[in-house]
Amino acid sequence: MRAAEKVIITTAVTGSVNVPSQSSHLPLSAGQVADAALEAIEAGSAIVHLHARRPDGRPTFEVEVFEKIIGRIAAQSDAVLNITTGGSTAMTMEQRLAAALRFRPELASLNMGSMNFVFSGIADRVKEWKHDWEKPYVLNTYAHPFINTFDKIEHTLRTLGEHGTRFEFECYDIGHLYSLAYFADKGLARPPLLIQGVFGILGGIGADHENLEHMVRIADKLFGDDYAFSAFAAGRGQMQFATHGAWLGGHVRVGLEDSLWIGRGRLAESNAQQVTKIRGVIEDLGKEIATPADARRMLALRGIDGAGGSTTP
Repeated sequence: MRAAEKVIITTAVTGSVNVPSQSSHLPLSAGQVADAALEAIEAGSAIVHLHARRPDGRPTFEVEVFEKIIGRIAAQSDAVLNITTGGSTAMTMEQRLAAALRFRPELASLNMGSMNFVFSGIADRVKEWKHDWEKPYVLNTYAHPFINTFDKIEHTLRTLGEHGTRFEFECYDIGHLYSLAYFADKGLARPPLLIQGVFGILGGIGADHENLEHMVRIADKLFGDDYAFSAFAAGRGQMQFATHGAWLGGHVRVGLEDSLWIGRGRLAESNAQQVTKIRGVIEDLGKEIATPADARRMLALRGIDGAGGSTTP
C-alpha cells in the first residue's frame, strides 16, 4: 500500500441503498444533495461521491438532476467530484454511465464485479413507509443481483478512461482484487490505483476487522506500492472500520450512503457530522487531513482544468 502522507476523507452523500423511511436526514432532492456535499466539504472532505435521487428519494440516472447537483458543488468548492457508475441495481449499464459520460469527472466509482448486493433487510426494520416505491425496491434485491460483468467493466474503463477520468475501484470481496489485477495487467487500470474496500454488504465480504487486514495483505501482494487504500463498512461498523483503515495507513470514507448513524441508537443529522467525527479521530491518530489539492496529487487526478473534460456543466 502507498501509505497516506495525508488522509483523504471521501463522503458518500446519499447513495441508492438507504430509503427516506429510514431517516428524515437523508438528502433527497438535488438541492439537498448539493447542500449536504458542500457542508461535508466545509467539514474537511476532499472528495464527495455522488448519486442522484428524485425528490421522493427514488434513485435516478437523469443527467438533468446530476447537473443541478454538480453545478452547485463545482461553483462553490474545489472538491474532487466522484460520480457513481454503480447507480442502482434497477438501472441498465447505459443509465448507470449517463452522468459520468456527460460530465467526464476526475474520478468515478467502478464496482469490480457482479454480486448479490442485498439490502432487503431494511424492510424488516421499517415500520412505516413514506413512499410506495420503497418496500418493493429493497425487497427486490433479494432476488436480483447487481450485474457488472467483465465486458461492462472494460467498457467503462475504456469509455471514461479516454476522457481522463480515473477510478475508485470498489472491491466487495477478495476476488474483486484479482479482477482488478487482471485489468491492471491489460493496461486498462493504471496506477496509482485507488482501491475502496467495502465491507458489510450482504453478498460481499463481512465487516470483520480480520477481513480488512486480509484485503490489505492481498492487495499488497498484487499491487505493491502502486495503490492507495480506503475502507468503509456499511452500517454500525462505519467509524470503527474508518479508524482501522486510517491506522493501517489508508484513507477513509463516511457518509449517509454507508451509514445513517453517528453513534449507538443515534441517527446522524448530516453527512458533515460524520466527517467532523472521523476528522477528529484521524487527527487524534496524529495524521493530517488531505485537501482537495492533496488528493489530486496523491491520486494523480487531472485537476479541475485538466485535459479530457470538466465536471462543470
